[in-house]
Amino acid sequence: MAPVRVVFYKEIDGTVPMLEWLEDLRTQPKHRAKVIKWLTFLREHGHDLRRPKADFLREGIYELRVRFGFGNYRMLYFFDGRSLAIVTHGLTKHSDKVPTEEIDNALAMKTAYEGDPGAHSFRWEGI
Repeated sequence: MAPVRVVFYKEIDGTVPMLEWLEDLRTQPKHRAKVIKWLTFLREHGHDLRRPKADFLREGIYELRVRFGFGNYRMLYFFDGRSLAIVTHGLTKHSDKVPTEEIDNALAMKTAYEGDPGAHSFRWEGI
């Protein structure tokens, strides 16, 4: 499978939830580096990623699954065709499952993106 381009979802007001989450991880540089490594896996393997690195949640939303020590980090994303992955946001997971409200949030972002992809895309050069 060919690599996919990875972009971050951007809100209409210009904020980028994934960037804000990555900024919060600056206090844990090793954790942040591993999260970025997983984004590279997404770029390199796209639709072919499977457990334990990625998993399908529901309605077109997937999760990148990063474990670091006792920390469980998740990045939610969806695809636009075969060559583009849009990462909506990241979270630190404290339970066995990704909270329903986080998936619902990603679904709302997916709907907004589908209505105007150009207005909701942010190309991050960090990977």
